[in-house]
Amino acid sequence: MSKKRVYIIIIIIFVLAVLAGILDYPKYFNQGADFFNSKIKFIKIPHFPEISFKLGLDLQGGSHLVYESDLSQIGEKDRSEAMSGLRDVIERRVNFFGITEPVVQVQKERLIVELAGIKDVNEAIKMIGQTPYLEFKEELSAEERNSAFQAILGDQAKEIPIETACQNAIFLTNFILGYGQDPCFKTTSLTGKYLTRAEIGFEQQTPKPLVLIEFNDEGAKIFGELTEKNINKQLAIYIDQVPISIPVVNEKISGGKAQITGSFTVDEAKELARNLNAGALPVPIKLISQQSVGPILGKISLDKSLKAGILGLIAVILFMIIFYRLPGIIASFALIIYVTLILSLFKLIPVTLTLSGIAGFILSIGMAVDANILIFSRTREEISQGKNFSTALEEGFNRAWSSIRDSNFNSLIVCAILFGVATSFIKGFALTLGIGVLVSMFSAVFITRIFLRIFIDTKLEKFKWLW
Repeated sequence: MSKKRVYIIIIIIFVLAVLAGILDYPKYFNQGADFFNSKIKFIKIPHFPEISFKLGLDLQGGSHLVYESDLSQIGEKDRSEAMSGLRDVIERRVNFFGITEPVVQVQKERLIVELAGIKDVNEAIKMIGQTPYLEFKEELSAEERNSAFQAILGDQAKEIPIETACQNAIFLTNFILGYGQDPCFKTTSLTGKYLTRAEIGFEQQTPKPLVLIEFNDEGAKIFGELTEKNINKQLAIYIDQVPISIPVVNEKISGGKAQITGSFTVDEAKELARNLNAGALPVPIKLISQQSVGPILGKISLDKSLKAGILGLIAVILFMIIFYRLPGIIASFALIIYVTLILSLFKLIPVTLTLSGIAGFILSIGMAVDANILIFSRTREEISQGKNFSTALEEGFNRAWSSIRDSNFNSLIVCAILFGVATSFIKGFALTLGIGVLVSMFSAVFITRIFLRIFIDTKLEKFKWLW
């Protein structure tokens, strides 16, 4: 490669490094731009975009919620799918409210929800709780209803007109809330997980609002079978385990479209439609743990982590300069460029930084030097055998490449496995370490190599003690 081309590539690398550094910390550049713009009127330097690093719950603070799902009505084989669907719905729900980088994960029958930046636990609970659980229930037989009321109320059941009571949504709601049991209707397989759309509508004869819903193909099939099975019977619509509407089925309904009627105001109907569109829960959930995580400990941990990273970087630079002299200085420049590039990538991707993620980044700084050490050691061996600097440099890189490739490839495999199967805490570590490994390969194999080529055919090439 000609010296001219080497210099051009180095200029490009420095420009990219400067831009990355400004992106990492644009404050001083923008202050300089303001000062310049105030002095020079005919030229305006634009501000560099101020993109913040995205911090996780442990650094920024927020809310940590644990929900337990009721899988009693779900078959053993379908429970994993139901929990995955539940996770997806909750993620859509919190994204709908503008929460940045929520963490929603499944642990058996529990759902862990971490909302960074939400300090008010009650607000977080409200966001999740507003997601309705929609289900359709078919009526029990007269004998089953009588037995259910008898089991719950005993002799007092004789005083209740059971058939009339089961047609009254208000009475049945109060009964369910009071006794915790539904004596009138039984669960079917048609729930909100089959819902594709909900929108507000109005009855034809009166301006009374209602909610129009539509199911997917599978839901439409189930709905058609239910309505065919329950002609001239009640098919109750439940939201969050209480009846909203108890219509009588007059005929089979094909096409997967239905309507939810009730004592809605226009605003209530709009809210219900909006919440159903955000995602009706496929299974009921109950909050069993709530915790507000303050940002103070996170700030202390972040400051300590940054100090550790800076000290680690300085230690690595000193080691490289002491043991590898001029190549160590070159590798240190490459390492600083590596840090600026990787931090800018964290902003642009973007990566949500947690304490474990910062640990992965700090570890990657050390790993970024491994490739340089292999290359420099191989180059020294070639020089000691009497080869000139140019030949020794190329041989050193070529001989070290297979070891660099294999070790980094193994690291990437481990990172991929950890990211795929581990919890969110470990995923942050795996992601930052994986990105660090990729960028470190570019730094060592390309940037350091280009920098060292400057010294080919120069006087410094003759001073072997420098290499």
